Amino acid sequence: MTTFAAKTVGAAIDRLDGPDKVTGAARYAFEQPVAHAAYLYIVQSTIARGHVRAIDATGARALPGVVEVITHENAPRLASTEDPELVVLQSNAVAYHGQIVAAVVAETPEVARHAAALIRVQYHEEPHDVELHAGREGLYQPDPENVGFEPDTHHGDVESALKTAAASIDVTYTTPHEHNNPMEPHATIALWEGDSLTLYDANQGPHAIRGDVATAFGLEPERVRVISPHVGGGFGSKLFTHGHVVLAAMAAKLVARPVKLALTRQQMFALVGYRTPTIQRMRLGTDNDGRLVAIAHDVTVQTSKIEESVETAAVVTRMMYAAPNRRTSHRLARLDVPTPTIMRAPGECPGVYALECAMDEMALACERDPIEFRIRNEPERDPGSGKPFSSRGLVACLREGAQRFGWQPHTAPAKRRDGNWLVGTGVASSTYPTRRRPTTASVRVNTDGTYRVQIDAIDIGTGARTALAQIAADALETPLERVRLDIADSALPRAGGAGGSMGLASWGTAIVEAANALREKLRTEFAGNVPAEGVEAYVEVGRNPLAERYSMHAFGAQFAEVRIDADTHEIRVPRLFGMFAAGRIVNAKTARSQLIGGMVMGLSMALFEETVIDKRFGHFANHDFAEYHIASNADVLDIDAAWIDEDDPYVNSMGAKGIGELGITGTASAIANALYDATGLRLRDLPLRLPFDI
Repeated sequence: MTTFAAKTVGAAIDRLDGPDKVTGAARYAFEQPVAHAAYLYIVQSTIARGHVRAIDATGARALPGVVEVITHENAPRLASTEDPELVVLQSNAVAYHGQIVAAVVAETPEVARHAAALIRVQYHEEPHDVELHAGREGLYQPDPENVGFEPDTHHGDVESALKTAAASIDVTYTTPHEHNNPMEPHATIALWEGDSLTLYDANQGPHAIRGDVATAFGLEPERVRVISPHVGGGFGSKLFTHGHVVLAAMAAKLVARPVKLALTRQQMFALVGYRTPTIQRMRLGTDNDGRLVAIAHDVTVQTSKIEESVETAAVVTRMMYAAPNRRTSHRLARLDVPTPTIMRAPGECPGVYALECAMDEMALACERDPIEFRIRNEPERDPGSGKPFSSRGLVACLREGAQRFGWQPHTAPAKRRDGNWLVGTGVASSTYPTRRRPTTASVRVNTDGTYRVQIDAIDIGTGARTALAQIAADALETPLERVRLDIADSALPRAGGAGGSMGLASWGTAIVEAANALREKLRTEFAGNVPAEGVEAYVEVGRNPLAERYSMHAFGAQFAEVRIDADTHEIRVPRLFGMFAAGRIVNAKTARSQLIGGMVMGLSMALFEETVIDKRFGHFANHDFAEYHIASNADVLDIDAAWIDEDDPYVNSMGAKGIGELGITGTASAIANALYDATGLRLRDLPLRLPFDI
C-alpha cells in the first residue's frame, strides 16, 4: 500500500470554504439560481394504512398562482418501481402516516403551501400496527442476502456458561425513535433540458442519487447530473435517495420548467428516515477473576412494511471483548411506519450503549473498577472473525483518558455530594469500523505548477474539502495553495458517499494513488517536464485487500461527570472528555470538531432525543424542534477530545481512520454509568429520566 510523508496532513488548517460560509457566499441546494423556477409543496397522508378514495383539488386549482396539482391520477409513470422508497404517486395505496399523496406546483412557495392546505383527501382507512414492544408476535430473522450481514452468530455454549458463571447479569436496554435533523433541510432543484436532468440536491453522495434517479426515469446515468457544492449536515439521512427527489424531477417534467422543493422540518420527520427504536437484552457472565465467560446480545428493531432495514446493534458485541461463549441475534418487526434509515453510527451507536452499560453493571457485580474490568477483558484478536487487529488503541485510550480526566477507581455508587448536587463519574468505550469504498479520482498538473484534483467527494460540513486538499498537497509534494479541488458533482470521477466513516479513507486513497500515477507518468513519458497542455492521471482504487487479513477499527474511551440536583432531579453534565485512537489525524482542527460534535450528539441522545409515535394515528407527535429536544450550548459545559498517536499502515494510504461516527459511540453509556454512580439508580431506557422518589 502506497504511503506518503505527511507535511500538511496533521496540521490544524482552517477550512478552505470557511470564509464563503460565514459570509453567505456558499450556496446550498435550494439557493442555486435558476430562471423561471416554480415551487413545489407536498401533501402528506393523515392515515397510517389504507388507500386514497378521492382527492378534491378544486380549491387549490382555483387559487391564483397555482401551476399544477399532482396526484396519483395524473403523475407521470416511472420506468422502474423496484425501489419502494421512490415509487411516488404511482398508486393510491398508503403505507404510513406522512406518505406523499399529492403535491402542488405554484409560482411562489407561499402559494404552493396555501394551495396544498386546500386539497381535500378522502381515505379508506385500515387497521394499523405501529408499536414496537418486546415479545410481540410476528418477529422474524431477516434474510442475510437481503440485509447484507449475518443477523445471528453463535460460538460455544452460552447458556451453560451463564448458568455456571461466578457472577452474571440479565438486563434489557431500550432506545427510542431518533431523527437525524441536520441543520439544512432536505432540498432539491430539478431542471430538465430535453431528456437530460440536472438536480441541485442536498445529499451525501451525488453518484448514488444519479443512479437511483436515472433508474426511476429509465434514463442512462450520463443523462442525469447531480450537483451538491455545499451540504448542511446529513447524519445519514441524505445518503440515500428519498421520494421527494423523484417527486421534484417528476413535477419539473410535468410543468416543463425548473422546480424547487425544500422539505419543512415537520415533513422531514416522516419522509427522510430515522433511527429505529431498539430493545436489547444483554446477558454477561464472568469467572471468579472477573473475566467474561459468556456474552449474549439479542436485539429487536422495527422496519416498514414496504422495505426491509435492520439496525445492526449487536454486531459491535462480536468484536469488542474476549469471551469464549458468545451469541448475537437480530429480530425484526414489520410495522405500518416509514422506513428507518441510517443515523450517525448505525448499529454501533445503540449497540455500544447497551454493551457499555452492561459492562459497567458487570464490573460492579464483580466488584471491579469499570476501567480495570474492560482492560481485563481485552481480546488478543478479533473474537468474532479471529483476525488480528490492524491496530487497537482501546487500552491506551482508557489509561491515558483516565489520567487526563482524573478518574478515581470506584466499585460502589452514591458516595459523593457537592452541596445539593449528587456527583458521579462514568466511563465507556467507543469504537467504529474502518472501511473503504471503491473510488476514482483524477489529478492534472499545469505548466504554472498548479494541480487540479477532481473527485465526486462530498463535504457535508465535516471539513472534507480542506482535508482532501491537504492530502493532495502532501501526495504531490506541493504547497496547499497550489491545489485546486473539484468535488460534489456527479460529472466528476465517481466516488462513494459520505457515510460509514469511509469518506476520507476512500477519497484520500484515490487521490494519493492518482498523485503517484501522475508523478510516474511525468517521469516515464515526459522526462519530468510538463507539456503545454498539461498532464492528467486517472485511477480507480477498490476496497482494501488487507481487510481480508486484519480487523480494522477505531477506538476511544469516554468519560463523563454527572450532577443531579437532590431536590429537582435536574441532570447536568458539567464535564465530558473523549480520548481516541483513530490512526493518523488529517486535520487537527476539523477532527476535534468532528469528535466533539459526535459527543454532543451522544449527550443529546442520553438526555433529550426521543420521537414519540402516537399509536392511535401512527404519526410522530413531536415532529418539530419545539418538542423534539436536542442539546444546546447550555447543556454542554466543559467538553474536550484528544487522541493518541497511532501508526496503522494497513488501513489506507494516509494511515487515517474515520472519526465522523466514532465520537457518538460511548457517550450516552458514559453518562448513564455516571448517573448510576451518582444516585445508585440504574436507568436502562433512553432518554434518561429520573423517578421523583430517589
